[in-house]
Amino acid sequence: MKRTSLLHAELSHVIAQLGHGDLLVIGDAGLPIPDGPRRIDLAVTPGLPAFAPVLRAVLSEMQVERALVAEEARGSTGLPAWCAELPVAAETVTHEELKRLSARARAVVRTGECTPYTNVVLCAGVTF
Repeated sequence: MKRTSLLHAELSHVIAQLGHGDLLVIGDAGLPIPDGPRRIDLAVTPGLPAFAPVLRAVLSEMQVERALVAEEARGSTGLPAWCAELPVAAETVTHEELKRLSARARAVVRTGECTPYTNVVLCAGVTF
């Protein structure tokens, strides 16, 4: 058994293959996934799995250099609470730009999250 919390073999394999600067997207159930990136569909029912636990599991294995979220996710109190779990300060881009960036991603992970704009583009860093 693995030591980290991420048990999904395909997702763990994608993270292991990331190089410096490669992109991994974690999205809500409604994020369109373009042709090209590998699709890892975890969605079972609305809300399952939720976005935040998937993000935590990915962060247990992935070295993140940058994180991008949609400006539209910003509420009256600022960025969503899950942004506090990111190991770097989240940068904002338009939702349209986030969707364009997802076309360059190595993989897009679809969760069951049904909260609009609950998406993040993670840029792989290095551990040395």
